Amino acid sequence: MACKKTQGHDLLSNFLSSHQRLNIFLVVFLIVIISPTEAYDPLDPNGNITIRWDIMSWTPDGYVAAVTMNNFQKYRQIMSPGWTIGWAWARREVIWSIVGAQTTEQGDCSRFRGNLPHCCLRRPTVVDLLPAAPYNQQYSNCCKGGVLASWGQDPVAAVSAFQISVGLAGTTNRTVRLPRNFTLGGAGPGYTCGPAKRVPSTVFYSPDRRRRTQALMTWNVTCTYSEILVSKHPSCCVSFSSFYSEDITPCPACSCGCRNRNNCVSSSSGRLSSRVNISRNDDSPLLQCTSHMCPVRVHWHVKINYKDYWRVKIAITNFNYLRNYTQWTLLAQHPNLDNVTEVFSFNYKPLVPYKSINDTGMFYGLKFYNDMLMEAGPYGNVQSEVLMKKDKDTFTFRQGWAFPRRVYFNGDECRLPSPDEYPMFPSSACITLVSFATKSAAMLFMFLIFS
Repeated sequence: MACKKTQGHDLLSNFLSSHQRLNIFLVVFLIVIISPTEAYDPLDPNGNITIRWDIMSWTPDGYVAAVTMNNFQKYRQIMSPGWTIGWAWARREVIWSIVGAQTTEQGDCSRFRGNLPHCCLRRPTVVDLLPAAPYNQQYSNCCKGGVLASWGQDPVAAVSAFQISVGLAGTTNRTVRLPRNFTLGGAGPGYTCGPAKRVPSTVFYSPDRRRRTQALMTWNVTCTYSEILVSKHPSCCVSFSSFYSEDITPCPACSCGCRNRNNCVSSSSGRLSSRVNISRNDDSPLLQCTSHMCPVRVHWHVKINYKDYWRVKIAITNFNYLRNYTQWTLLAQHPNLDNVTEVFSFNYKPLVPYKSINDTGMFYGLKFYNDMLMEAGPYGNVQSEVLMKKDKDTFTFRQGWAFPRRVYFNGDECRLPSPDEYPMFPSSACITLVSFATKSAAMLFMFLIFS
């Protein structure tokens, strides 16, 4: 009897342990699903925008700081109308002056007499100055209209900075309080900023690197991008075609949602100019009427098959009448991109997120030539051709191999057609039949000419 109790106890223990393991698994699974993992980008795992705040000197009631923004994202930039930075002061700090930027509002500064602060808001918002700003208002790396290139395009153009003088703040490292609740706007929704964190003080060098100075105090704020926060629909789509098939695979219907279908404009509409003028009062897009209703379409055309190479034509079309895409980027993932031989009208840079895989590359425009994708219309497209060397081990045109696995425009993933809709490579029997028919026709033509 005692033996039976022991066996029953063991069975109950095993059941409970297995039941507990199942509960743990379910909890972990739910955490993974519910947690905001969308901010993690497997193609750019370390991509972020870092705001660095360096206190350079103390003043009678505060400090002077250099604020630097670095866009460490490899292929996602900040376009016009440019960035805005906001935060909440820890106490009742004010901004006495700014060089290289300005706040959007001054706020209530009535408690001050004589020299008024630049901004007295508890939650100030700072914007960049335009390139034509007066010389005495400029600061190193300022005045770009808030536009930042991606780090992969141009590391120098991916930096913006301004100088700020803060009053009614602490005057030592122990009395200064870090601002809270940072926000990064202006670049559109999608960015979430973490808390400010103290880091080792930044070291600065003179241009000849002979003189070394160090910030009195430094803190960083890291902002990450999540596409899911922008929209539940994609913002671009991809279509396919090839030389070996008469079929053109269009973007899937309503690829970017059809919420703008009632407000779209036909490309032949004579009322376009009036619609554009009316719509410029808000931020909603004014799209050309299409089946996919996307602002941007990427077309990938397999153009030519050589003996040792093959050629692809890439065309990017803007269907938004209200927006230019400055310093655009296009990211493609394809197994043969490690054998790119020449890119004719775009810049190209391999993007290797994993050391052992080189299947991802970034395309972007040539400066002062096609680095701006114009609004919808006759000039609203850019295109290039890519020559790739055939990989003897993996190269094939069958089963859609020639088409990209993923495509991103300006950092957002585009919707691709379903693989079963790709232009199909003809079977060997069809190729033989076509070749035989072609040769027969040629022989008949020669016979008619010389007979």
